[in-house]
Amino acid sequence: MDDQNVFYVTEEGLQRIKEELEYLTTVKRLELSDRLQKAISQGDLSENADYHDAKREQGFLEGRIRELESSLRRAQVIEDHGRTDRVRIGCTVTVQEVGEDVEETYRIVGVHEAAPADGLISNESPFGQALLGAKVGETVQVRTPAGEVIKLKVRSIK
Repeated sequence: MDDQNVFYVTEEGLQRIKEELEYLTTVKRLELSDRLQKAISQGDLSENADYHDAKREQGFLEGRIRELESSLRRAQVIEDHGRTDRVRIGCTVTVQEVGEDVEETYRIVGVHEAAPADGLISNESPFGQALLGAKVGETVQVRTPAGEVIKLKVRSIK
């Protein structure tokens, strides 16, 4: 697999993608098909709002299905290789901003699972990119979206 096309995901994230795809292709498609049939049965499609809404929703649905199928083809499950001395995808890393007292802990995940408010940061985010490859005790520099450069000291890696 070409690294640029790889989609990193945890086992749990892969399962969520499979479940969503299953729901969209088996339940949501059928519901939408029924809506379209009812709208078509109303006659004149040129001014039928129900028909146009259902067709628009169908486009979004099919786009999401294609996106999920593509993600599954490109998915590479993040494997736990035990202890590590460097930050890598799948690791949980505790950092401390230089000059601050508070430590923060993040798990490095693939872009589709990122949820910064929940401590899940993408390997493609500025923080994730800066931390990848760092060792305990090292200080890395991160450029924030606001353009500020902050220094983070790696406290632990799990």
